[in-house]
Amino acid sequence: MQDQETSWQSLFLVAILGILAVLSFNSFVIVNPGEAGVLSVLGKAKDGVLLEGVHFKPPVISQVDVYDLTVQKFEVPAQSSTKDLQQLTASFAINFRLDPIEVVTIRRSQGTLQNIVAKIIAPQTQESFKVAAARRTVEEAITKRDELKQDFDEALSQRLSKYGIIVLDTSVVDLNFSTEFSKAVEEKQIAEQRAQRAVYIAREAEQEAEATINRAKGQAEAQRLLRETLTSELLQKQAIEKWDGKFPQVLGGNGAVPFLNLNVQPQ
Repeated sequence: MQDQETSWQSLFLVAILGILAVLSFNSFVIVNPGEAGVLSVLGKAKDGVLLEGVHFKPPVISQVDVYDLTVQKFEVPAQSSTKDLQQLTASFAINFRLDPIEVVTIRRSQGTLQNIVAKIIAPQTQESFKVAAARRTVEEAITKRDELKQDFDEALSQRLSKYGIIVLDTSVVDLNFSTEFSKAVEEKQIAEQRAQRAVYIAREAEQEAEATINRAKGQAEAQRLLRETLTSELLQKQAIEKWDGKFPQVLGGNGAVPFLNLNVQPQ
């Protein structure tokens, strides 16, 4: 009997030691670099963020929720109307991280990271896009895309900072317009090309007409200069230089032979 009692005492002692070992193991939590923990006791989040390192927690009645503080990236769709009431659809890639100081508040208000994306980031992205798109027409959204993104970034950063979310960068993955607008843009481009072609043809005709006028003026000026240059003495000299020494074989009605009047002055 004594041996049996001793055996039971040994088993009980081993069980106690095992329970104490388990409790001791569960009384500490390790928070890795790039993480932050929130301690909850009996379901209530305690103040104070658990940063990287080893932390004590009451066994059995407590738990630690660990949040990733590194950069997170999610793609979020958005839709809005422009200043001229045209529909725009877009998709944004949002790079963000959680503010470690606000992790306890995030735990109390939103819980998990999935809830943060679904309940905060997605709707705030939609609202921020509405703000940016409503400031410009659909054409300005195309030609001034950088300004559209800048307005969106500012609006989104202000909205998400209230929830302990730091926006690091955004990018427009896709930006689409309504079918009606796309067709209108195509028709406008065709009309502009036709107008540019008509202007080119008109300018070409104008230049050709101007060239013709200039040629005519040049010819007229050349003829004028030629008339001024051809004096009677020069004409006689040219006639003598070209004469072959023979008189024309034409007789007049009175039998006279035509003779060239060279206006030779007597010596």
